[in-house]
Amino acid sequence: MGRISISCLLPASWHFSISPVGCPRVLNTTLRQIVVIGILAATVSLLYYSLVVIRNKYGRASRDKRFHRYLARVTDTEATDTNNPNLNYGIVVDCGSSGSRIFVYCWPRHNGNPHDLLDIKQMRDKNRKPVVMKIKPGISEFANSPEKVSDYISPLLSFAAEHVPRAKHKETPLYILCTAGMRILPESQQKAILEDLLTDIPVHFDFLFSDSHAEVISGKQEGVYAWIGINFVLGRFEHTDDEDEAIVEVHVPGSENKEAIFRKRTVGILDMGGVSTQIAYEVPKTVSFASSQQEEVAKNLLAEFNLGCDAHQTEHVYRVYVATFLGFGGNAARQRYEDSLFTSTVLKNRLLGKETGMTSDAPYLDPCLPLDAQDEIHQNGQTMYLRGTGDFNLCREIIQPFMNKTNETQTSLNGVYQPAVHFQNSEFYGFSEFYYCTEDVLRMGGDYNAAKFTKAAKDYCATKWSVLRERFDRGLYASHADLHRLKYQCFKSAWMYEVFHSGFSFPVSYNSLKTALQVYDKEVQWTLGAILYRTRFLPLRDIQQENFRGSHSHWRSFSFVYNHYLFFVCFLIVLLSILLYLLRLRRIHRRMLRNSSSTSLWIEEGLPPQKISGAL
Repeated sequence: MGRISISCLLPASWHFSISPVGCPRVLNTTLRQIVVIGILAATVSLLYYSLVVIRNKYGRASRDKRFHRYLARVTDTEATDTNNPNLNYGIVVDCGSSGSRIFVYCWPRHNGNPHDLLDIKQMRDKNRKPVVMKIKPGISEFANSPEKVSDYISPLLSFAAEHVPRAKHKETPLYILCTAGMRILPESQQKAILEDLLTDIPVHFDFLFSDSHAEVISGKQEGVYAWIGINFVLGRFEHTDDEDEAIVEVHVPGSENKEAIFRKRTVGILDMGGVSTQIAYEVPKTVSFASSQQEEVAKNLLAEFNLGCDAHQTEHVYRVYVATFLGFGGNAARQRYEDSLFTSTVLKNRLLGKETGMTSDAPYLDPCLPLDAQDEIHQNGQTMYLRGTGDFNLCREIIQPFMNKTNETQTSLNGVYQPAVHFQNSEFYGFSEFYYCTEDVLRMGGDYNAAKFTKAAKDYCATKWSVLRERFDRGLYASHADLHRLKYQCFKSAWMYEVFHSGFSFPVSYNSLKTALQVYDKEVQWTLGAILYRTRFLPLRDIQQENFRGSHSHWRSFSFVYNHYLFFVCFLIVLLSILLYLLRLRRIHRRMLRNSSSTSLWIEEGLPPQKISGAL
């Protein structure tokens, strides 16, 4: 019988045959090359496809994430979809000294990645306005009648109850956090007020409200919450693979024997109010102390906390320095300055027999007031008259002793311990008076430059008061700037400069301070940091619930990349199995051909076929 050969116009060596004897001749040496080349081509094509798809998907996601916080400026202003069953809610009441404000926050279901934080945003009503309400007076006004506190705060909670979907009330945490006004009350009065809240609120409202949800927080806690809120809005707690992002080497507290980790650099905050000044920033490396006394003080100024949902994960462990300085706010500093001025002038007049400042004809020449501006100090029934000379440098020199600096190393205002700041790899935001001083009158808010600020302040101080009034009447200053701001701008500029450079020891060349009133067009409250910190374990609950959904849900939770790699590996295994199977067939076919050829040879020579050795 014959043999059919097929060449198909391929090179002479690329052919296969169909033999009537035994199994079909599926493979020869050259066909094996074709199969191998085909497999390689298929593998390369599949790999290329996977890489292109993954790059398009995750490359775009990476680019989108880079601008996520900027896009949030638009999306955060959208009305909250209260019909979305996957939205969670949280409520924080800020009980301050002058009044109480309620903030309602919301966030979608956690994405399941234990390394990510909740995406908390401020809730907005149908008119896209933040769900916020304020009442007066402060809660501390009820120190002598604590039984009225729950009635006082009830309108705030009713307001929140109207906005949070009714079905979500029982799972919505409520936190009532009291600050400055309550701190100055005796502990017995604080306790009575909190007990009234804990007793009455659960009777009238279904919010998740336990004993730990109502408390008086310290200035340190408030500073930590403010620091968390700012950095969260700026996206500094997110992971990054972007080479353009500033990173910092961190020695995680409690893991001194482990290697340092690298993560996004956080920002420090400076906040100068009317009464106090506060500074807060991360201390990424282990700190050292000049003395045991300094170490004891530092324990009250350093806060170590984990923002992650898993206590065993250390990538969100932070060590933050927070210090609050009473009497160092803009208005309190001016009061201290005037008290000192009055006392020293009266003493000099008594010793020298003069009447400086005691009459309007012989006013005290104050370098911290604009040129020719007039002011009065009233104390003990006496009046002291001032007239400005507008000398910015002399004003700075006079107020330097009010910093109360000491010769001890690593100290700031009042000789308080301050860990070293890595000025070459740091960034700070200045709020309140830091912004007002630079923007309201001088119109240079934003990136701070010491040389430009000094020149602008000098020029302002040296400008006649009549000219400043004329500019004010023409509306050349910020809309909320008033005559009080104009009169004390010279002093406050000098005070801000000295606190920043002399008190906190920032070099004059430091160029990483941004003065701001808002972040991404919205005011960031410390309450945002509070809700983020106090709900940090909620993602773990969601993750555990997801794990109980079963294997099908588990497989669906695999990422796009893992699924593609799994498919790729399975594909290779199948191809390899086919190849091995074909090679096995070829080996069997060759053995049968050898047996067949041997039998044919004996027949052609007329000899009886011999038995094949068992070795074959």
